[in-house]
Amino acid sequence: MSGKILIVEDEPKLASLLADYLSASGFEPFSLGNGTEVVPWVREQMPDLILLDLMLPGRDGIEVCKDIRTFSNVPIIMITARIEEIDRLLGLELGADDYICKPFSPREVTARVKAVLRRTQDGTAMRVQGLVLDDHCYRASLHGHDLELTAVEFKLLQFLAANPRRIYGRQQLMDKIYPDERIVSDRTIDSHIKKLRRKIESVDSEAKLIHSVYSVGYKFEPSS
Repeated sequence: MSGKILIVEDEPKLASLLADYLSASGFEPFSLGNGTEVVPWVREQMPDLILLDLMLPGRDGIEVCKDIRTFSNVPIIMITARIEEIDRLLGLELGADDYICKPFSPREVTARVKAVLRRTQDGTAMRVQGLVLDDHCYRASLHGHDLELTAVEFKLLQFLAANPRRIYGRQQLMDKIYPDERIVSDRTIDSHIKKLRRKIESVDSEAKLIHSVYSVGYKFEPSS
């Protein structure tokens, strides 16, 4: 596997270590240490994946991620020493594809880079009654209109749509969209479902695709 990887990390030794491991795995790494440099570089160079540290001089990683998502679906793996739940959720809801907490093994980072690239590059589109879910760029559209989903919302909708009419409990859905077993409340699923419905119905008010099953969970059921 190969590709251009942007490492955004203000600790030079750590950035250099990551670059060495990525180079040894066939990637072409580039490093930046200041948050203000990232967006212009990404616009010009268009990397295949970004390793983005959360705490950066110049500009916060979350703001950088938010800015990048206005013009690109490039895969982003966030790296942080801040492990509070709100930071994890916020990073993913802004469109990050994965999260790695410090301290970490460079081998683990390399493996996660490969996994994210494999997932985003080898995807196929799913089509259900005007809804198109494109794995390749994590893009969902309804009747040709982009739903502008976050990475977590996309994964949740994709999983439900791939298993129509099957009912899933909140814990089952959390296990699917948070495979690394991060600690989140089951109300997080309710929040994601609410946002998904709002985005879908903003395009088509009659598109009641995600249904609640009282005391059980949720299911995807397109109209017959």
